[in-house]
Amino acid sequence: MPLLLQFAGIAGLAMFLPAIYALRLEDFHIARSFLYSGLLTLFATSLIAITMRQADEQNVRLQRYLFALFAAYTVLPIALAFPFYESLRTTSFLNAYLEMVSCLTTTGLVLFDDPSRLSPALHLWRSLVGWMGGMMMWVAAVAVFSPLSLGGFEVSARGDFGQFNEHGQRLGRLDAGRRWRRTAVHLLPIYVGLTMVLWILLMVIGERSLTAMTHAMSVMATSGISNIGGVENASTGLAGEVLVFLFLFFALSRQTFATDLGATRRESLFQDPEFRFALFLVAIVPALLLLRHWYGAIEVDEEANVLAAFKAAWGAVFTILSFLSTTGFESAEWETAQNWSGLGTPGLILLGLSMIGGGVATTAGGVKLLRVYALYLQGLREMERLVHPSSISGSGSRTKRIRRQGALIAWVFFMLFALSLAGVTLLLTGLGIGFQDGLVLAISALSTTGPLAQSAVSVPVDILSESAGVKVVLSAAMVLGRLETLAIIALLSPNLWRN
Repeated sequence: MPLLLQFAGIAGLAMFLPAIYALRLEDFHIARSFLYSGLLTLFATSLIAITMRQADEQNVRLQRYLFALFAAYTVLPIALAFPFYESLRTTSFLNAYLEMVSCLTTTGLVLFDDPSRLSPALHLWRSLVGWMGGMMMWVAAVAVFSPLSLGGFEVSARGDFGQFNEHGQRLGRLDAGRRWRRTAVHLLPIYVGLTMVLWILLMVIGERSLTAMTHAMSVMATSGISNIGGVENASTGLAGEVLVFLFLFFALSRQTFATDLGATRRESLFQDPEFRFALFLVAIVPALLLLRHWYGAIEVDEEANVLAAFKAAWGAVFTILSFLSTTGFESAEWETAQNWSGLGTPGLILLGLSMIGGGVATTAGGVKLLRVYALYLQGLREMERLVHPSSISGSGSRTKRIRRQGALIAWVFFMLFALSLAGVTLLLTGLGIGFQDGLVLAISALSTTGPLAQSAVSVPVDILSESAGVKVVLSAAMVLGRLETLAIIALLSPNLWRN
């Protein structure tokens, strides 16, 4: 509960930023809505904190922090939705709640197709909530998921990330609060600094301040939130996309932004299997799309065009990396890439990439690259045994980051993800959505890649027009996708709560 109160307090303070921005734009109604909501949130949080001030925080276990994260993703959006609902005045509170869950889980579902329907202050609030959600996951991955062997750490043989103090001594079981504070002090300056660097660079090349800030926060949080409908509509063109492209790499591996804390040793970035596997996908998928052009050109007798080939290559590479990181931004040249390859709507490719997802301990969602890599290694091992049944598996550099039962655990998680996908899809189709749209929405929610609902289908899904039941299911699915199935099962397991 103390951690949830901290989240609420930070959210209350954050509400003053849209209030100040709306006041500067002379939008007094929105300014009052955020100001009053911020004051009310801080007042309520302070009262609850005073009544709980005698609680012994030294005895708070990590399981309580895991429950606090679950409460933050389900209860906190209620408070976050109040100023949004009061400011917009043309939507229901359930829609506002769905929007805030989408932002906080860094899913970024596109509920309002027309960006002009929302004021600049509301766009700032959406991107700010998504950015805070990404910041929360950076810290939680190290401070909570790693010690509990969740969130992808159950596969890694180096699951001790963040469990040692500055002297190399292992932190005790009752040091959950200390572990959270220490991790926050270590990672938050990096997260804030990278966001500011991208924001400044985008403004330097000519982007408007609000758009630059929105895209900078969206890229670092992998939320895909934009105030102009995506980076393809930005005024910075190719230069802006190149900057965004470079910062998307921070979602592929934690080695890109932080060393392992304490007793573990950092390996080279290009020795990190997650990063190398991501580079392989970013290279091979666009190459296949480009090569398909010449197969189709024989039939349509299209001449080669070097400039079109370059545009198609860039559009494919940028978009593939964006969806692999579960951000969901499209390149301005993505349509060129589709026309070049002859695929009108390559939705299956984007769906597959989003399900794979990014790196462990990053803001990206999906199954995670390390789990897929563990399954790949197990597949190679099984093929070796077909040829050499009596061979003994080695422990080379390829397997040094995967624990002995890592492939089995990864397969269990994959099956749980598949069952969750099937369950959410059945619920959505049972509530009146077509199978194709239901499947796309389920993958969008569980992989935290909201823009899939617009990019992976020929006709974008209008979520606002759906029933209340659909919106409730989507909200629950986004929380499930953000925390992952194993963490939810851990919350329900009585064995994890026993002393």
